[in-house]
Amino acid sequence: MAVSFERYGRLYYLDPGAHTPRVGDKVLVPTDDGTEVAECVWAPALVDDDIGGLPVLAGLATPGDLDRDSTNRRRRAEAKVAAKRLIKQHDLPMKVVGVDYLDRGQPRRIVVYFSAPHRVDFRDLVRDLSRTLDVKVELRQLGARDEARAQGGIGPCGRDLCCATFLRDFEPVSVRMAKDQDLPVNPLKISGACGRLLCCLKYEHPLYQEFKADAPRVGSTVDTPEGEGRVVGHAVPSGAVVVRLAASGQTCRCAKADVCAPRRSYDDAVASGSRPTPDTAVDDEGEPSSAD
Repeated sequence: MAVSFERYGRLYYLDPGAHTPRVGDKVLVPTDDGTEVAECVWAPALVDDDIGGLPVLAGLATPGDLDRDSTNRRRRAEAKVAAKRLIKQHDLPMKVVGVDYLDRGQPRRIVVYFSAPHRVDFRDLVRDLSRTLDVKVELRQLGARDEARAQGGIGPCGRDLCCATFLRDFEPVSVRMAKDQDLPVNPLKISGACGRLLCCLKYEHPLYQEFKADAPRVGSTVDTPEGEGRVVGHAVPSGAVVVRLAASGQTCRCAKADVCAPRRSYDDAVASGSRPTPDTAVDDEGEPSSAD
C-alpha cells in the first residue's frame, strides 16, 4: 500500500499487515519520531515479487490522532508564517523550505528547514522565533538537492522528481557521464530542478557502459536482417542499434543481437589476408599449411 502525508505529496510504501484500509482513510505510519497520520492513496494489493524491508502499518487513525494531527498542522503553519516574517525583519538571505513540529519528545521543538546561498548567522533569529512561538526552535540549512527533494516538482522528463519519489541517497554525478550517454554538454539540458547535474545520469550510466561494451561502434560496417549498412547511432534504452543501409540509404533500428559486426570484421580480415582462411591450418612450426 502507499500513503502520503501531504495532498499530492511524496508516496511512501508500507506493508499493511493485518489492516485493510481503503483509499482516503487516515492511517498511522511509523516514523523516527513516532507514529504520524497519513492518507491512504493506494489500497493494499498483492504483488508478484517478494518485497521485504517495508515498514508495517501501525493501524487506522483514531479521533484523538486526527485532533493531534490537526493541531500539529496548525502549529507548523503558524511557525512558517512567523519564520518568514522574522527573516524579513532581520534581513537575512534565507528561504523557508519546510517546517516540522515534533511533540513526542521532551522538550517539544519546531524544526525549520531553510536554504541560503551561503552560511548565515541566525542566532538572533532563533532567539526571537523561540520567544514568539514559545517553544524550542531548531534551524537546519539544506543544500540545493535536499531543497528540491523537500519541495518536490516535475523534472524535464515530465515525471515527478527522482529525489522526491524513490531516490534515497545522492551520489556524485560528473559531466563525463553525460558525454558517455551522448548528451549535449549544455547546463540547461543536463541540469535538474535543483540546478545540479541530473541524478538519473548516475544510475543510468551503467546501462550505457554495458551496452557499449559489446555493441558495434558508430561508423562501423555491419550486417543486419535488412542488409549491409553502417552504424550511425545507438538507442541504448531499447537495446537497439541505428543503421543506415548501404543499398537504399534509409535508416533502420535493429536489435543489438541481430547486428553481426564480428562476422563482418572477420570476413574483411580474411579478404585482406591478415587472417588465415578456414581451409588453412597451422603446422607445428607455426607456418600456414594446406588442410590436405
